[in-house]
Amino acid sequence: MEAAVTTCYRHPSYETYVSCTRCERFICPACMREAAVGHHCVECVKEGQRSIRQARTVFGGAVPRSAVPLVTYALMGLNIVAYLGELVRPGIVDRFAMLGAGLNGPDGSSYVYQGGDFPGFDVVGLVGGEWYRLLTGAFLHLPPGGSSLGSLPFGVLHIVLNMYALWNLGRVVEEQLGRARYLALYLLSALGGSVLVYLIAPFDDTVGASGAIFGLGAAFYVINRRLGRDMRAVNRFMAGFLLWMVISAGFASWQGHLGGLLTGGIVTVAYAYAPAKRRTTVQAAACVVLLAVLVLLVVLKTSALTG
Repeated sequence: MEAAVTTCYRHPSYETYVSCTRCERFICPACMREAAVGHHCVECVKEGQRSIRQARTVFGGAVPRSAVPLVTYALMGLNIVAYLGELVRPGIVDRFAMLGAGLNGPDGSSYVYQGGDFPGFDVVGLVGGEWYRLLTGAFLHLPPGGSSLGSLPFGVLHIVLNMYALWNLGRVVEEQLGRARYLALYLLSALGGSVLVYLIAPFDDTVGASGAIFGLGAAFYVINRRLGRDMRAVNRFMAGFLLWMVISAGFASWQGHLGGLLTGGIVTVAYAYAPAKRRTTVQAAACVVLLAVLVLLVVLKTSALTG
C-alpha cells in the first residue's frame, strides 16, 4: 500500500514531507524558517514575533531593530533637496523664508509692514496668512547668491554646519527617543524658533535649521541627565553650544536659536519625566498643549500687528 502524498499547505503542487514543529503543517523549502528545533512555517514565525514585547528606552521609544537613523537621514535629505532647489530657483528663499510681516510693492521692492491696507501693495508673511513659513523657513538656508539673505561663501557654510550638527546630535537623540518622538521634537523645536522670531522680530526674514538643532542640543542635555550619565563632557558641550548662540547673535537669528532651545528643552523634559504608566498619553498631551500655546501666540501677535 502506497503512503499518502503530502504537499505544502501554501504551495499544494509541491510535494514535501517536512512539517512545521509548531503547527505540524507540511511546508516546502520556500516556506521553511530555521528554528531552534526543526523548522517553522511563515505564519508561526509571524505569530511568534507579535507575541514578543518590543524593547523600549527610558523615554518610551521603541528600540530600533536597525541602527540606521532613518528620520535623521530624511531630515538631512529634505534640507539638502531644498538647498538644491534654491540653487536652481533663488526666489524660493524669499517666497518660503520665515517672515512675520512685510509688503511687496508694485515695483517689486520690499517694504516694512506698518499695519492696515495699502492699495497696490501685497501683504506677505504670517500676517498675510502664509503660516507655512513657520516650518518651511526651517528647511531653507542662506543661498550662495540671488537673495538679500546671504552670499557666498557663508551661504554654503550655513547648511554645512547645520547638517554636521544635525548628524551628530540627531542620531543620538533619535536612538533614545524613537522615531515618532524624535520627529515631533524636531518639528516643534523648529516651530518654537520661528514663533519667537515672530514675537520679537516680525519684520526679519530668517532661514535655517538652527532652531530645530538647538532644540536637539537641549534634548541631548536632558537625555543625558535623565540617564544619570557623567555630565562633565555634556556640560562642556552645552557651554560651547550656548557660547555659539551668543557669538552668532551678531549675524544670525538669536531669537530662532533661543526659541528652538527652550521648546526642545520643554518637550524633552515632558518625554523624560512622564509617569511610566501613562507615559505615551502624557507625552502626547504635552506636545499638543505646547503646539496649542505656540499657535495661540502666533494668533495674538498677528492680531496685535493687524489691529
